[in-house]
Amino acid sequence: MWFSYVGILLNAAMHRGIPQGRTGQESLSNYEEAARIYGLIPCYVQLQDLDLDSGQCSAYVLKGHAWTLERMPIPRVIHNRAIYMDVGSRHKIERLLSQGYLIFNAFNRYGKDEIHQLLKQDPLLATHLPKTQIAAPLSIADMMRHYNDLVMKPCTGSVGRGIWRLRRTGTAWKLTYSPSGRYYGWKTVTLRQNKLPQALRNRVGRVPYLVQERIALAEYKDRPYDLRVTVQRGISGQWEITGIYAKAAPSRTFVSNMAQGGKAFPAETVLSESLPRLSPEAILSEVRHLALRIAEKLGQHLPMAADFGLDIGLAKTGKPYFIECNGRDQRYGFRKAGLNEIWKETYRKPMAYARFLLGS
Repeated sequence: MWFSYVGILLNAAMHRGIPQGRTGQESLSNYEEAARIYGLIPCYVQLQDLDLDSGQCSAYVLKGHAWTLERMPIPRVIHNRAIYMDVGSRHKIERLLSQGYLIFNAFNRYGKDEIHQLLKQDPLLATHLPKTQIAAPLSIADMMRHYNDLVMKPCTGSVGRGIWRLRRTGTAWKLTYSPSGRYYGWKTVTLRQNKLPQALRNRVGRVPYLVQERIALAEYKDRPYDLRVTVQRGISGQWEITGIYAKAAPSRTFVSNMAQGGKAFPAETVLSESLPRLSPEAILSEVRHLALRIAEKLGQHLPMAADFGLDIGLAKTGKPYFIECNGRDQRYGFRKAGLNEIWKETYRKPMAYARFLLGS
């Protein structure tokens, strides 16, 4: 097998931390180990160091036990692990693609409204979607007439920030939210005249939100949970399920995101205890089937997508519901759940896909 360079595109802060080993939850040692399997040499780059005019870049490469910053040709295949929201960065990525560079996960932030509309086009997937509308005064009021438990979430939010819960208790509606957007400081207030507080109404006017039926999720140790399903392209170029773990919300909130204090557990353990009358194998089989269909549907519309972290909730009947799609799956939840081999596999799959692209 011949060895080829593969680019790993990181955000600037993570890139700066490479020499000191400060790369947050991203494991460069996993990339190095995975790359060797497929005859690849990872080189870690940031977007600002890719010179389109010369076709050269500056990249960190591991030499022995030390990181060296080298000048080299821009790798033909690049795995994007950064998030770029500004127009200039997106334009630069588009130029790279137009020049023939293969950047998988080039654009990895998707609007929740965009994803919902794409999946809704598939009749089978539509039955696994909570009822959803774009949040506005009339649509919120309409959803409050039809459902007693709602979730409001920003269309472009991440890691559980900015999510609110609206719940009817008797004749009153209560709102649960975090003023700071962090996992601490959650508060619950009773709505006056069933209207959102003015500050939150202003936010919905400035930032696109969805209002969504909240599925009564199955609970593990009295905490609602969902399943994170990692779906990736591998050596065959096809979508494959890499692994599944369960995320349980902390006792003080309804949000299961790890960044909001959620805890990770092996899925089989959680299913056996939370849904004892149902077969964990049967549930996971249906979840895998649903996740693959979602990935294949999204892959038809999102060019160069190769990694999805799908959040799948389970009703108390065991029926799976699609909650959210993450274009940059954090992956460390597998390590938190004690599933180290699957955690490493989430790094092997992108390197396998890079080898597939290099050979195609």
